[in-house]
Amino acid sequence: MDIFRLIAEERIREAMENGEFEHFEGKGKPLMLEDLSHVPEDLRMSYKIMRNSGYLPPEMHLAKEIASLQELLALCTSDEEREPLRSQLNEKRLRYRMMAEAKGLYDNAAYAQYEHLIKGKLEGDDRQ
Repeated sequence: MDIFRLIAEERIREAMENGEFEHFEGKGKPLMLEDLSHVPEDLRMSYKIMRNSGYLPPEMHLAKEIASLQELLALCTSDEEREPLRSQLNEKRLRYRMMAEAKGLYDNAAYAQYEHLIKGKLEGDDRQ
């Protein structure tokens, strides 16, 4: 053990004895750990920073737009309203597919495992 670790452990022990950790929010409850196993180890810190700042990759913005268009389509009452929305939806689905292929998403093992769920969500199929 190096000297810094020993000093840190000693200070933590002293703080515990003095009751300095007794008033923390969530004391006695399990920690909610993030599962970042799908993110390469060297990218995890940048992933967390981007996620915490509200950044979404372009394909996720597109996926949100697809979901919004699907909701709008479900609310349409006439074919005149539906047709332009269907056209936009098909164009966005095609762009999403092209982005995913360019990023190698379809070669990803995790994507292969959940592909049917992802496609169902993007295509408005709630039967998964």
